[in-house]
Amino acid sequence: MGACNVEPVFDHVGHFGRYQIFLYFICAFQNISCGIHYLASVFLTVSPRHICRPPGNMSQVLFRNISSWRSEDIWTLFSTGHEDRLVVQLQDGDIWELTKCHRFWRDNKSSLNYDYTGHKTSFPCSDGYIYDKSKWNSTVVTEWDLVCNREWFARLIQPIFMLGVLLGAVIFGYLSDRIGRRLVLWSTSLGMIFFGVAAGFTFDYYSFMAARFLLAMAAGGYLVVVFVYVTEFIGLKSRTWASIHMHSFFAIGAMVVALTGYLVRTWWIYQIVLSTMTVPFVLCCWMLPETLFWLVSEGRYEEAQQVVDTIAKWNGTSSCKLAELLSLDLNGPVGNKPTEVKKHNLLDLFYDWNIGTRTLTLWLIWFTGSLGFYSFSLNSVNLGGNEYLNLFLMGAVEIPAYVFVCVGMNSFGRRNILAFSLISTALICGVIMVIPNDYHIWSVGATMAGKFAIGAAFGLIYLYTAELYPTLVRSLAVGSGSMVCRVGSIVAPLCVSLSSVWIFMPQLLLGIVAFVSGVLTLMLPETLGKPLATTWEEAAKLDAAKDSSSGELLPTANSTALEEREVIHSEDAGLSE
Repeated sequence: MGACNVEPVFDHVGHFGRYQIFLYFICAFQNISCGIHYLASVFLTVSPRHICRPPGNMSQVLFRNISSWRSEDIWTLFSTGHEDRLVVQLQDGDIWELTKCHRFWRDNKSSLNYDYTGHKTSFPCSDGYIYDKSKWNSTVVTEWDLVCNREWFARLIQPIFMLGVLLGAVIFGYLSDRIGRRLVLWSTSLGMIFFGVAAGFTFDYYSFMAARFLLAMAAGGYLVVVFVYVTEFIGLKSRTWASIHMHSFFAIGAMVVALTGYLVRTWWIYQIVLSTMTVPFVLCCWMLPETLFWLVSEGRYEEAQQVVDTIAKWNGTSSCKLAELLSLDLNGPVGNKPTEVKKHNLLDLFYDWNIGTRTLTLWLIWFTGSLGFYSFSLNSVNLGGNEYLNLFLMGAVEIPAYVFVCVGMNSFGRRNILAFSLISTALICGVIMVIPNDYHIWSVGATMAGKFAIGAAFGLIYLYTAELYPTLVRSLAVGSGSMVCRVGSIVAPLCVSLSSVWIFMPQLLLGIVAFVSGVLTLMLPETLGKPLATTWEEAAKLDAAKDSSSGELLPTANSTALEEREVIHSEDAGLSE
C-alpha cells in the first residue's frame, strides 16, 4: 500500500461542506451515547441510607424519642455521617436494635426504650436491608445488597467498565485499520444498544458486570474510531475545531444522564432508556461511507472515486479525478515506491534523556486530565444540593471549555494554555477544600470551575502530544498517552470513593497531581507556529528553542496534512474521554 496524500481532494470538493456536516453530526450524535454510558454509573450505583432488616414483621419503630409504625417515616430524621440506629418491636414481641450493617437482639422484652443497658446479642444482616426509597425506587446497590461487607462490589462497577473501555479501544482501533472505519462504527453501535439493553435485563450482579464490560468495549471502540472517521472526512482548515468539539457531544451525554436520572428512578428502566439513545444512529449509520484515506490506502480507488463524487454532489462543487491527483502525488518528490517503514516500540519514546523526560511528563498530564475529568463528574453527586442539577452543570461547563481551548491555543500557545489549566485546577481544588460543607452553591460553582479547567487541559493534550514528537513515533506517542489516560479513568472512581476516609481526599490528591503536572508542563517546549518535526533532530530543536520565539515557521498545508494523516492512522489515536 502506498502512502498517497488525499488532502488536495478537499480543495476541490470542500473542506467542511454540507456532506461533511451531515456525517459529522450523525457521528457526533452517537458520541452522546458514549458520554451517557461512561457516566451512567453515577446514578446506577447510588447507595441510599439503609439499615438491617429484622427477622420478622415490625409492629412499632422507635428512633430516639420519636415513635412510629413505619420505618419509612424515620429516614428524614437520620443524621448524615452518623451511625444512627432504630429500635423496633416485632409482632412476636422481640425487640431489635438495627444499624447500617449490624442488628442486635435484646434479652429484655419488657419495655421498648431507645437507651438500653442490658444484654444484647449481635447478628449479621442475613435477612437483607431496608432502604430509603425517597429518591430512588431501586439501584444496582439495592437490587443486590451491595452494602457493608459487599460495598466493594459496587465500587468495582465503574473501574471494570473503564477497563473494558481500554480493551475495546485497543481491539477496535486495530480492527479499524484492517477492516475499515465504517464497519467498526456499525458493529460498536449495535453492540452499545444490545449490551446496554441487556444490562437492564440481567438478574444477578455478575451477568450485569459482564454486560456492562462488553458495553464498555463497544463504547470505547466507537469513541476511538469515530474521531479517526470524522478527521479523515474533514479538510485541514476545519479539522482542529471539529475534532476538539467532538468532546462537546460527549458532555451532552452527561447532561442527558442527569435529566434521565431525575425522571427515571428505577435502575433497570433508567439503563434501558439511556441505551435507546443509540437507536437513531443505528437507523442512519448505513448512510456512512468508508473514508477516502482508508479506501486509498487499501487501493480501492473506484470506491474512493464514488465517495469523492458524492461529496462534490452534496456540497454543490465540481468533482475531481482522484487518479489524476494521486498520480501527481505519487510522481512527486516522494517517489513511486513506498518506503519501508520501520516498526517502533515504546522504548523509542525514551530516545534520549530529554525525550524520555518529555514522555513521562506528557503521560502524567494525560493521567491527570482523565483523573480530574471523571473525579469532578463522579463526585458531583456528593456536593450537596440537587445531585441531578450538579451533574448537568458538570457536563454543560465543558462546552465553553473547549471553545476556550480552540481560541486560546492559537493566541497564547499550547503550553501556556495547558499549564494554566492544570495549575488552575490545582488551585480550585484548594478552594473547594476550604468551602464549608453547608455552602452547596459555592461548592458547586467551584467544582464547575475545576471541571472547566481540567476539561480545557483534556481537550488540548491530544493535539499538543502529536506536535511534540517526530513523524516516526507520533502515532505511538499519542496511542501511549491514550492508554495512560484510560488508566486515569480506572483510578478516578477509586479516588472518589476515598471521600469516605476524608470528604476532601479526592480534591487533595487531584490538586497535588494537577499542580505537579502544571509545573512540569512549563518545562515543555512550545509548538505554536513550529513546523511538525519529521526526525529526532528536529524534535530535539524544540527544546533548544523553547525559550526563544525567533525563527518560527508556519507549517505548509500539505506537510501538515501529511503529518495529521499519519497521526490519525494510529491504532489507538482518538480523543479519549
